Amino acid sequence: MITKEQLEAILRPVAEPALQRSLIELQWIRDIMIKEDRVSLTVVCLEKDGDQQQKTAEEIRFRLAEAGVEDVHLRFREASEHERDLAGYPANSPVSEPEEGSAPFKGRGAGLEHLPILDPQAGVNFIAIASGKGGVGKSTVTVNLAVALARLGKRVGLIDADIYGFSVPDMMGIETAPSIEEGSIIPVERFGVKVMSMGFFIQDNNPVIWRGPMLGKMLRQFFNDVTWGELDYMLLDLPPGTGDIALDVHQMIPQSREIIVTTPHATAAFVAARAGAMAIKTEHEVLGVVENMAYYECTSCGQKDYIFGRGGGGRLAETLHTGLLAQIPVSAPDNHPSEPDFSPSVYKADTPVGQMYKDVALQIIERCTKD
Repeated sequence: MITKEQLEAILRPVAEPALQRSLIELQWIRDIMIKEDRVSLTVVCLEKDGDQQQKTAEEIRFRLAEAGVEDVHLRFREASEHERDLAGYPANSPVSEPEEGSAPFKGRGAGLEHLPILDPQAGVNFIAIASGKGGVGKSTVTVNLAVALARLGKRVGLIDADIYGFSVPDMMGIETAPSIEEGSIIPVERFGVKVMSMGFFIQDNNPVIWRGPMLGKMLRQFFNDVTWGELDYMLLDLPPGTGDIALDVHQMIPQSREIIVTTPHATAAFVAARAGAMAIKTEHEVLGVVENMAYYECTSCGQKDYIFGRGGGGRLAETLHTGLLAQIPVSAPDNHPSEPDFSPSVYKADTPVGQMYKDVALQIIERCTKD
């Protein structure tokens, strides 16, 4: 029997006809009821239009039938004024009609796949850093890998795409904000890495209270309105899990590759497998797994204590049919606030952990160069 999560994944490409945005991301597929092989649901629509409703119904039935669900009961209702406002279209706003002749079952996602972003033909290697859950050190891995690539002479950009949990500016010790030149945003450069983050635009560490479409809009601005210059690598620090931002990245950057971060704990690795499975399902190559907090090494005797268990990263790599790039120990950078290049989370190049990240960077360069 199909699950609710599977149903939502199947129907995510189905767009509201007038807005051309995913009904799932708009949260306009409601009242989902699954009983054995029968599915019933409510579809919220912007306009009561018989022809468009029929096309939407046909697409929903077509996609569910391909998943083995033949008995589908659909109800349609017009969006309320509040729902229209949340979608960015007040009740008195005109809506654009979809282009004539558009294929009924193709190009009907959130419209992200056609955005003009950094030219993939310009030699930019897009690498998304993902995890199944928070608290595994994904952002730490991202910033240190970015810095390691820059130390090896690569031109690196970093987008802090974890818009709810942005942390990259603080982790890299960035105290300045992006500048504006001729209407374009100039990213902040630190340790040779060009950085863009939601954290630059939030005052006093206030929370971000946005729905999915607004998150996608901000991510699009990071690509389209920022002068990145020539890059060899663009790293994206994704939010944990498989939510809206991860899906937007998969749609916007089909050529992106991924690195999955986990701890050695069995449950963390089990959850991280979902992020890896999502990458594989959307035909994104998984470059490898980084096992963070793999062990604690005693500074006096050198003994390793596996305080979070052992083997999670290796098992995850086997599950995803990829390699284990590194096992990073539990540690903290030996940085002091009085140092001119102080940052809370970036390891120095000549430290053991800094050397580990250099090794990961070399593996990534070899993999990307080989392809």
